[in-house]
Order: sequence, then structure tokens, then C-alpha cells
Amino acid sequence: MKKEYLLGLMTVLFWSTSATAFELTLRYLDVFQVLFYGIITSTVILGAYLKITGKFDNVFGLRQREYGFYLGLGCLNPLVYYLMVIKAYDLLPAQIVQPINYTWVITLSLMAVPLLKQPLGKIQMIATLISYAGVVVISLKGQGGAGEPMNYWGVILAVGCTLIWALYWILNIRSRQDPVVVIFLNFFFSIPLAALLCSVFSSVLVSDPKGLLGAVWIGCFEFGFAFITWITALKLSGNTGRVANLVFLTPFISLIFIHFVLGETIEARTWAGLLLILIGIGIQKYQEFKALSPSLRKIK
Repeated sequence: MKKEYLLGLMTVLFWSTSATAFELTLRYLDVFQVLFYGIITSTVILGAYLKITGKFDNVFGLRQREYGFYLGLGCLNPLVYYLMVIKAYDLLPAQIVQPINYTWVITLSLMAVPLLKQPLGKIQMIATLISYAGVVVISLKGQGGAGEPMNYWGVILAVGCTLIWALYWILNIRSRQDPVVVIFLNFFFSIPLAALLCSVFSSVLVSDPKGLLGAVWIGCFEFGFAFITWITALKLSGNTGRVANLVFLTPFISLIFIHFVLGETIEARTWAGLLLILIGIGIQKYQEFKALSPSLRKIK
């Protein structure tokens, strides 16, 4: 197996554990503590990677305006984005939040219309309707799992965080720096803000080491190592489209972890909703592929 596909599959496996890790960790820590310690862990990992690869000096060679830009990006991701994601997992079963989170692909294309002046075609509108029909299927039922009423605030957060994620990557188009340097700066700049939120609304002191271990796991495999392996896989690949498409294995593998580790019974509506979401994404991806010139299709 080519190195880029191996790294891509490693990333998929890392991200597939995230929903389960969030749910388990939230049994011991609150949302602000998970965010704070996850960000610290990821910053250490990304910084170590830059130091080992000899790129750490690049962190100090930016212009003042660039640092302000990356501070702003850090407020979006990881701070606001993961605050919303973690809170959604706190309010809803993992099998509901995880599939909904993958509508970010559709959200990204929708936000590109006003922000990047891209046209909105009929096919894209159909893809959007199909994907969000999947969200409705997953979330419309009157119970959110284990006999509990569906928490629609959690659904709003799960959908809303895709807007933050999409905005983050659209703004990131302006960046000309090494992507790992950018992500490191985003996480580094968000540490004081995460610490402030944790101090005001919670506590930086952790009473149960299991919770800290869970936050470290999230920092390693949802944030740090996953970003490194994914970026490296895309750089190595001569066909970024094929490697990038591996990410859509994540929700299926994630549901396996959710079932066997968390003990959630994966309901038929979850599978049906996830299928609709991925069909919508598939239609959009096919339309994007058709829009490419023949020469670009070979690269894609």
C-alpha cells in the first residue's frame, strides 16, 4: 500500500475514535475542561513535530498582520468550533452528532457561494436538500437515545458548528504558510482563551485522571497526530481526491466504536440519515468532478 493511503487510513482510524472519546471523556470532565486540555495536548504535539522536522523557526518569521490573522482563525478553530462540537456531544448521543457533523462538506459549498462568489447550481441544491434530509431523519424522532427526549439545542449546535468549520477553511485559503505551522498557531493562540473560559465557567483542576487521559487522547488523535498524518498524506498523493475521499469511511467506522465501546444501539434512522447525507455529498462531488477539465480530472 502506498504511504499516502496508509497515512490517510491512519487518520480515518484516529478520527473514527473521536465521537467515542468525546462521550467517554465527558463523563469525567465538563465541556470547557475537555476543550482546554485537548488544545494544550495538540499544541505540544504540533510544536514537537515542527521542531523535529526543522520547521519550528518558521513560526517566528511571520509578519505582525499574519499573526493577527491566525489569532482570528484560532478563535474559529479550535476554540468556537470544538466548543460547539463538544457541547453537542454533551447533549446528544454520539450516533446523532457524528453523522450530522459530516454535512460540513455541503455547508462548505453553500458558504462558498456568497464568500467566494461561486454559483449555486441545481445539482448542488438537490445535493444539499438530500443531505439535510438526512439530518432531519436523524434528528426528527422524539427521542435522543436511551428513552430521553431529543435535545434540539444539541442538533442546532451539531449543524451550526459545520458553519464555523466551513468558514475556517474558506478563510484559510488566504494563507500561504505551511499548513502545520498555521494549525499550530491556531491552537497556540487559542490556549489563553480556552484557559479563560475554563477558569470562568469551570475549573482548570481535574479531579479524575480518567478525564484527563480522555482529553489527552482527543488532543492526540482528533487534533494533533490526525492533522499531521492527513496533511502529509495529501502532500504525498498524486491524486488528492482519492485520498481525501477516504475521510468518508470515518462515520461508518465511528459507528462501530460507538456501538461496541459506548454500548449505543445504532438505530435504523441513524443509518438511513447517514446514507442520505453521504448520497448528497456524493452527488456534489460528482458534479464538481464533471466541472473539471479533462486534464484536471486526472489529477483529481
